[in-house]
Amino acid sequence: MKDVVILNNISKNYKENEIVNNINICLKKGSIYGLLGRNGAGKTTIMKMILGLTKANSGTISVLGKDPIVEKSVLKKVGCMIETPGFYPNLTGTENLEIFARLRNLPISRVKEVLEFVNLSYNDKKLFSKYSLGMKQRLAIANAIIHKPEVLILDEPSNGLDPIGISELRNFLKNLANSGVSIMVSSHILSEIEVLSDYIGILHNKTIIENIDLSNWNNKTSSSLKLNINDNLKCMNILTEKLNLQKDNFELIDNNILILSNLCIEENDIIKVLISNNIKINEIEKIQLNLEEYFKKITGGVGIE
Repeated sequence: MKDVVILNNISKNYKENEIVNNINICLKKGSIYGLLGRNGAGKTTIMKMILGLTKANSGTISVLGKDPIVEKSVLKKVGCMIETPGFYPNLTGTENLEIFARLRNLPISRVKEVLEFVNLSYNDKKLFSKYSLGMKQRLAIANAIIHKPEVLILDEPSNGLDPIGISELRNFLKNLANSGVSIMVSSHILSEIEVLSDYIGILHNKTIIENIDLSNWNNKTSSSLKLNINDNLKCMNILTEKLNLQKDNFELIDNNILILSNLCIEENDIIKVLISNNIKINEIEKIQLNLEEYFKKITGGVGIE
């Protein structure tokens, strides 16, 4: 797939305060990229740089082949929802969208289409000031897609949505991606990012410490085995000699429990080697990490909050 948004070695400082450093991201056409990080990690700053709202101190950004700072016309093909949606509180949702449609020279009929898409009523008389947080989020998303963008940048779009609303959001974002729209989304809901995204970037200590292709996620997270055996030392020596495992592949829990991780070897091959060398296996268990557990593991043992 073609890369439609590329961040190459991006760094951003505010005065002497470093916000992000050496950020590398590729958003592929028709895919969903989940940007994952704790509060204050720099997710919103990254999105603002993509949108040309703030300038990077170093590195390059390409949106649909153009620099968004130099060639701002490319942003006509980008939709976004960053921080608090800016709508007129004394107007209805429909009236607000009609204003933005006119500013973009779009047909007013498009307002009804996007409101239906996000499950808000067309010509509802409720003022924006009376909207719930979830309704405000829906209206902001409707405004972000009203001009049929090729790229969509959403900062915490599930904020304020109930479980049904989150499920609906997931479905329509996937439908947009299937139609060719390229989407970057940030969220603190790790389980939702895991089921929504095609790719995930983990932002920690001001940089992307890992980009994960979720099509290979199961292979990555099922590469650990927990062995209950009678002779750990002998087992480690055999696997080192016969299968070329290294010290960092082993984690000794106690006299009988051994964890094998970061493996590029099939489970059956390990079992065959141990049995052929008279190692009795009392129990073997495949360890599967979910995204939250993996996030904790690579960021020092604490969760996303």
